[in-house]
Amino acid sequence: MSGVVRISPNRATRAVNLLRTIQFTHPPNCPCHSNPAHHHHGPKSVHQARRALATPIDYSQQKEYAFEMAASSIRFGPGCTKEVGMDLKNLGAQKVMLVTDPTVKKLGAVQQAVQALEQEGIQYDIFDGVRVEPKDSSVKAAIEYAKPYAPDAFLAVGGGSVIDTAKLMNLYTTFPEADFLDFVNAPLGRGLPIQGKLKPLIAVPTTAGTGSETTGTAIFDLVSKRAKTGIAHRNLKPTLGLVDPLNTRTMPSAVHSSSGLDVLCHSLESWTAIPFYERTPRPTNPINRPAYQGANPISDIFSLNALRDTVKYLPRAVKDPEDHEAQSKMLLAATLAGVGFGNAGVHLCHGMSYPISGQNPGYKHAGYEVDDPIIPHGVSVAVSAPAVFKFTAASNPERHLQAAECFGIDISQVKKESAGEVLSEALAEFLVKLGDQPRGLKDLGFGREHLDQLVEGTIPQARVLMLAPNLEMQNIDAEREQLRKLFEDSLDY
Repeated sequence: MSGVVRISPNRATRAVNLLRTIQFTHPPNCPCHSNPAHHHHGPKSVHQARRALATPIDYSQQKEYAFEMAASSIRFGPGCTKEVGMDLKNLGAQKVMLVTDPTVKKLGAVQQAVQALEQEGIQYDIFDGVRVEPKDSSVKAAIEYAKPYAPDAFLAVGGGSVIDTAKLMNLYTTFPEADFLDFVNAPLGRGLPIQGKLKPLIAVPTTAGTGSETTGTAIFDLVSKRAKTGIAHRNLKPTLGLVDPLNTRTMPSAVHSSSGLDVLCHSLESWTAIPFYERTPRPTNPINRPAYQGANPISDIFSLNALRDTVKYLPRAVKDPEDHEAQSKMLLAATLAGVGFGNAGVHLCHGMSYPISGQNPGYKHAGYEVDDPIIPHGVSVAVSAPAVFKFTAASNPERHLQAAECFGIDISQVKKESAGEVLSEALAEFLVKLGDQPRGLKDLGFGREHLDQLVEGTIPQARVLMLAPNLEMQNIDAEREQLRKLFEDSLDY
């Protein structure tokens, strides 16, 4: 024994040894802990979470170690719109800007909101100039309308376009000196965090799709770049979402369909996004932690439930305008998916959809009462879904098979390597049976000659692409090749 010196372990070493012992002796009888790929595991080993005391840190390569949940307060129930006046009074509002669009302004939801404001003696002005699928010009016009009125609260009554426009009106009236691109997502904008609270905003959705009533995200077309982009920050989210199933009964079948497809892709993309602990870089300050963080155990619950309900109830809501149960379930699914993707994020379907809608060759979707060509957002995200989930499946076959199971597929005999093909076929069949959907980009007017432009319009969408499994973002040439193949595979299905 001479010459051997035993050193007493310090506290850090003892803690690491204890964690190792727990990690490798934990009985594997819990389905979460017995599955090494399950997101509940967090970092894969003690070393990943261990603090390096004396080694210089390259923060750009450090992986995330935490996730956080943020969502608006939500009230769900038929008829709850009539409470909005009392809610605004309770928030201390005296001068409200009611935001809507020309179509929704004629409907009962706006009339109820106006009556509720008048009953409480609250002063209000109505801005009804929201454009469906907003452009930066329409957003700027809305902001300029709101500034001289100087409201102390906002009320948005309408679909995602209305709620997103109201969020941006709130932001730029709170920070009137800010340049428009200051808060816009990088690299198209400067991506600055929103430093401070905005005015109260109550959102009353009249479509079952975007989930915008729950999220800190607002999307619009940046026309000069021919790309869709937006602003994403927790401080942008509404104070309260009044989710009233009575307000979606006036939705045309085509709007039920396209908005429901947005719910479908919100839930699927957030469910299959990279795990939060694989995202880089780890923020050096919590204010810089993105709203879209990657799949996590809490978002998973919302996303998977939203997916199941969408598959079950969307076909019914589209087929029968009197199926109020299906409409109500879809509205709730949209909100659930909003909480899920609002914290986990979306990836390729949405990243690819932005140039699809921004570079529209002239397609006008049936059932939409608009003068200009339009590819509804839900249509633009779903058209690539069969190709996307075939591509991402290798990253986590189990998750993709669980998703396929939501479509009624018996996965008991399916091999892991077939997960992508099985989910892709299930999605294609679902879209075809739903009816009146383009069978690929060709039906929207795109051809092979458009593929390179679509790829270049997708690459700037780093905020969502960083959450895409299997995408080689570190190698721009490889990323271009992968995206081109995805668009090519999306030409028809």
